Amino acid sequence: MTRLATLVAAAVFLCILSAEAESTEDCWPIWRGSDSTGVAPKANPPLEWSETKNIKWKRKTIGYGSSTPIIWADKIFYLTAIKTDKKVASVPNAQPRMEGRSGGRAGGRSFRGGGAPTNVYKFDVVCLDRNTGDTLWRKTACEAVPHEGHHSTGNYASYSPLTDGDHVWASFGSRGVHCYDLEGNHKWSRDLGKLQIKMSFGEGATPALAGDVLIVVMDHEGDSAVYAIDKLTGEVLWKKPRDENTSWSTPLVVTVGGKQQAIVSATGAIRAYDIKTGDVVWQCSGMTGNVIPHPVAGFGMVFCASGFRGNAMLAIELGRTGNLTGSDAVKWQVKEATPYVPSPILYGDKIYVCSTNRAVISCYNAKTGKLNFLKQPLDAVGDIYASPVGAADRIYFAGRSGTTQVIRNSETFEILATNVLEDEIDASPVIVGDEIFLKGKNNLYCIAAG
Repeated sequence: MTRLATLVAAAVFLCILSAEAESTEDCWPIWRGSDSTGVAPKANPPLEWSETKNIKWKRKTIGYGSSTPIIWADKIFYLTAIKTDKKVASVPNAQPRMEGRSGGRAGGRSFRGGGAPTNVYKFDVVCLDRNTGDTLWRKTACEAVPHEGHHSTGNYASYSPLTDGDHVWASFGSRGVHCYDLEGNHKWSRDLGKLQIKMSFGEGATPALAGDVLIVVMDHEGDSAVYAIDKLTGEVLWKKPRDENTSWSTPLVVTVGGKQQAIVSATGAIRAYDIKTGDVVWQCSGMTGNVIPHPVAGFGMVFCASGFRGNAMLAIELGRTGNLTGSDAVKWQVKEATPYVPSPILYGDKIYVCSTNRAVISCYNAKTGKLNFLKQPLDAVGDIYASPVGAADRIYFAGRSGTTQVIRNSETFEILATNVLEDEIDASPVIVGDEIFLKGKNNLYCIAAG
């Protein structure tokens, strides 16, 4: 190759990299953002809003579900379950719905058996125009009567979709994993069997994407397993059994020593799987029961948390192998005020967590575990299921009441704003550019400075 040709090729490569960087900044392709920390580092959404202030658009949601939206360029995607009028007399092997108190520190602890579901549901993938909120397309991935119920605060569409900019993947758990292109053309569907969820609490462990591989965790009261699926064909590349009961934690994909690992947090152990082979690279115990929070990684460590009937957060050094329980690979840990449902957020060198399902915030130095502040209340937020997000040196905590409070990304606790919407929010906020998107029980809001 001549020197001129080499320079031209280099210039083209730099242009491609620049275009990819711009597109990456203009998206939120997976549940916790591009780098799975919950932070949009170059975004600057509004600090304040209300039903009459800084609302670019507001659209009625289709069906019902707490699926967090994802965004790629000018498209928004979310999953939903639509209850139809079609009924069946009975469902084989159906489990009763477990009724419970709404809210509470553990999301409801008093239960009574309810009737098994008998209505047919449509499990849909929805695509909206990001600029207007108008529906571009809606596809029904599956129609079925759920074989189990769900927690009174839950729903049948709590999984979030994910995209690589060419395809979008949707898991409905017992109703299968499905792939579409961004125009809504169906590519494949894969049935991985039915889950038997503890106390019929409901399903919701979103898959993860590792290059050309989709990682799907099916932890339940039956034969739990983790799958690697070819993202383009739906072919199962490997399946590994897991000695776990029900958990809801989404896998985290990290690269260590040039090799990808999928880290899955659960009650029995946190395990890292080699993406190529499915072999367990390392494992470490220390979580509580009913693990839900998504791990987050940074500074050569992975941070895993849980908060049901106990409290735990571990900072585990990456690059290790074998059983790390009780070893020096656990660089630091805390045993109070850790989250049950909301995931941690890592912003710079600070990691923030809620206490169980309450907006009571603690902050630690992620590198050392040094406490910055402990159990500071966001009284207006109340109970919280949504995971916090960050941008412009601010952290946004959206509560189930529809109130979002914003704090400064700082070693000291400072509330910057309190914002109230007339909806109930369980889906996590999404930040892209100068906009923040909040999906409530009834509406999806695009919030931007007027």
